Amino acid sequence: MKTYIFFGKYSFDAIRGLSADRTGKANKLMQKYGGEIKAIYSLLGETDLLIIADFPGMEQAMKASIAVHKLTGIAFTTSEAMAVEEFDKMISEI
Repeated sequence: MKTYIFFGKYSFDAIRGLSADRTGKANKLMQKYGGEIKAIYSLLGETDLLIIADFPGMEQAMKASIAVHKLTGIAFTTSEAMAVEEFDKMISEI
């Protein structure tokens, strides 16, 4: 499993549909595509929502991102992440 960070930005319509029920539906969609949600945070600033989730690969993470966008209207910018311990190991081999 690889870790992905989803940076979400609410549209006007996304804000109008905010609810705990919709959050649950979005979580189930991510799980449908093999995702294991580690954490979700609401933020102030340019990013409104931060989701940290593990997925088997990029294809599943992309499908989940698109499906959640269609459900909620939240647009995501997504980055694959590497634990700092893995990064340190990788650079020690250079």
